[in-house]
Amino acid sequence: MSLTEVTAVPQTQQTFLAFDYGLKRTGVAVGNRLMKTATPQGTIAAEGDARFVKIAERIKEWQPDALVIGVPTHPDGAEHENTLRARKFGRQLRGRFGLAVYEVDERYTTTEAHSYGAKDADAAAAAIILEQFLRNLP
Repeated sequence: MSLTEVTAVPQTQQTFLAFDYGLKRTGVAVGNRLMKTATPQGTIAAEGDARFVKIAERIKEWQPDALVIGVPTHPDGAEHENTLRARKFGRQLRGRFGLAVYEVDERYTTTEAHSYGAKDADAAAAAIILEQFLRNLP
């Protein structure tokens, strides 16, 4: 995420729901701009439309102003197949739920979550992604 993208996040957007997208599992976290912290909210173990039904439940519960997704790349920043999948997931979220979707570089977030001893690494990675995003907001 570039500085331009971060400064373009409207001040009215206070609550965010973040996702660590995976083909079989998607970690979820919620956080807010004021505290600049995120809390893991478990992992959605579903694919296709079933995944979006579960996401809709989380959106209804938390009423976020916007969504944040982790976008993986190679260590050198080069894109790969999962980069494209994550971006497609972001477009699907935007189209289905009508909320702004922000992308965050998620390199090493799952490794970081494991290093903290997280029981649910996917949800912990989503929280790390969201905290990275929140820390960079003005």
